[in-house]
Amino acid sequence: MPASHLIFYALGAGAVIASALMLLPTTGRNPIHGALLLIGSLFCLAGIYALLSAHLLTALQIIVYAGAVMVLFTFVIMLLNLSPSETKEARLSPVKVLGAILGLFVFGKLMTAIGLAAGSVPAVDLADPTHAGFGTVRAVGKMIYSTYLVPFELASVLLLVAAVGAVVLAKKNLTYVDRPAPPPARLTRLAHPADAGDGHGDADPGHH
Repeated sequence: MPASHLIFYALGAGAVIASALMLLPTTGRNPIHGALLLIGSLFCLAGIYALLSAHLLTALQIIVYAGAVMVLFTFVIMLLNLSPSETKEARLSPVKVLGAILGLFVFGKLMTAIGLAAGSVPAVDLADPTHAGFGTVRAVGKMIYSTYLVPFELASVLLLVAAVGAVVLAKKNLTYVDRPAPPPARLTRLAHPADAGDGHGDADPGHH
């Protein structure tokens, strides 16, 4: 087996394991742990893009998603400021069991469809001159601003709405009170007897 295949399986397994750990009760209970696992999964996907010679997508995956977007998510999590009482332990319920069964069913159907499609699709030689523009800035920009323009803009709007919604949820209810009244003069003199004595001492010589 070539070394590229081994690297692909290792990166793919790393992405799947990191994604699965985000859903487990032991690691998915803490939002920060989930964000770090998501960063690891995104780095594994960037390595897969590099194996496909899509170097621009590799750089964008690391700079945009594993970098800027995850920094935004981390700041949003810190703005939420969840207490230990709010991050309760996950409890097993019939709805979660049904969701897990349906998720495994969909995952199996997806793997079957990918296996059937991979057997009928011929392999592509990226060294062929006809595929010289694969993964370049020109090719990716043309696809983003022509074929996938609407999904690209919808994804950007979705990220903006998610960030604004998280800030609104993290906003604390502030209770404003009137300014407290100053303490009586007698209490002030009792609290600072030295200053009061110095003041009187300075005033007496000037008075005489």
